[in-house]
Amino acid sequence: MLDTLILSRIQFAANISFHILFPTITIALAWIIVFFKLRYDQTDNPVWMRAYRFWVKIFALTFALGVVSGITMSFQFGTNWPGYMARVGNIAGPLLGYEVLTAFFLEATFLGIMLFGIKRVPSKVHTFSAFVVAVGTTLSAFWIIALNSWMQTPSGFELRDGVAYPESWLAIIFNASFPYRLTHMLLASGLTAAFFVAGISAYRILKGDPKRAPRLALKTGLILAAVFIPIQIFVGDLHGLNTFKYQPQKVAAMEGVWETERGAPLLLFAIPDGEAKTNHYEIAIPKMASLILTHDLNGEVKGIEEFPDDHPPVAPVFFAFRIMVGMGLLMLAVAWGGCYLLWRRKELPRWALKTLVAMTFAGWVATLAGWYVTEIGRQPWLVTGVLRTADAVTQIPPSHVGFSLTLYLVVYVVLLYAYIHTLKVMALKSVKVEEFETEEPLAGGSLTNLPESTQKQSKGESHE
Repeated sequence: MLDTLILSRIQFAANISFHILFPTITIALAWIIVFFKLRYDQTDNPVWMRAYRFWVKIFALTFALGVVSGITMSFQFGTNWPGYMARVGNIAGPLLGYEVLTAFFLEATFLGIMLFGIKRVPSKVHTFSAFVVAVGTTLSAFWIIALNSWMQTPSGFELRDGVAYPESWLAIIFNASFPYRLTHMLLASGLTAAFFVAGISAYRILKGDPKRAPRLALKTGLILAAVFIPIQIFVGDLHGLNTFKYQPQKVAAMEGVWETERGAPLLLFAIPDGEAKTNHYEIAIPKMASLILTHDLNGEVKGIEEFPDDHPPVAPVFFAFRIMVGMGLLMLAVAWGGCYLLWRRKELPRWALKTLVAMTFAGWVATLAGWYVTEIGRQPWLVTGVLRTADAVTQIPPSHVGFSLTLYLVVYVVLLYAYIHTLKVMALKSVKVEEFETEEPLAGGSLTNLPESTQKQSKGESHE
């Protein structure tokens, strides 16, 4: 039977894997929604309002699941990892508190106006509420990534009797890896939301939706993806160089380098063997890893042998990294190919629409793979150089953890199925909705700004 440590790690991985699916969509989707609303305010074209109203509903659904799944994360600090808060709670606690105070309260407060205020408040107030929600989602990412980055490259603290106490909050928040991780995560969210919007819009078109709103949304998603992908590749390279400097053992696992060597090859494929400390069936580009990591064909790359008791399991990090990179290259091809077809034909052929539908959740695959590289690559440390994972785990029996893990997995499978099914239902329902409705907000962006006769008619229809 698996011990408490392994089961707790699996449970935390399951929780974070499920939870991260939703913020990766909402962080960037909130800004896409702001764009739709601003375009409506600028042009008075009700097509933008139709796109806005559809995606606000999707955002609300996704946001709700993100909040619910996030609550279970905080529970686990006490149930599964009591040593974590006991040792570094003086730093982790305030950062999590800042996230709630500065981000979640903003989102929760103004989300109600964004969802239900379109016919009750002036257009500028409604646009402002959408903007504040978008700022809140980004602030949430800021504080969570600040904590996670500190766990990877801790600074700005001192240890007293094994307990971490803050010395400089600026050094804690803006630690060595924070700028790269935050930028990388925000771009990952942008790509996830872009393909999400393009995929669902393509599904609507395939189901016979003749309206202009899904076509505008699809174009928006494709252009965003095409722009973000090359930027993400550049930022990913900078992030890798930062990791090479501060966490060389993680890079050694990512690249499958067992022995320190100069002119290390870039492994396109291999099967790492942890017991024999070697790779099987290697397909490699000579010296390319050294060139990428050191900008020198004969640069030195440290191997796993340099960290005998201080390195992560190689195989999961190695494969997760290649899944992330492979999915990124596929997203690049699809986004650029889609933009080219739109430029040449103005409309995408059915095979291209089907491809986008298949890529709807491509961002999830890349994000999860990247998250596994980050988190598994930090092992055996929970906080690098400060707290080992084994020293923070609970002492409750494995059977208890196994039982709660089973419940979590069952609930998450049901919720994920319900979420995707609901998205499908919402998309199909939108196909039947008219392009413009009698109660569609007009130039002012709010029914409070309609002519008096129109307001009376709208109120009469609402009473009916």
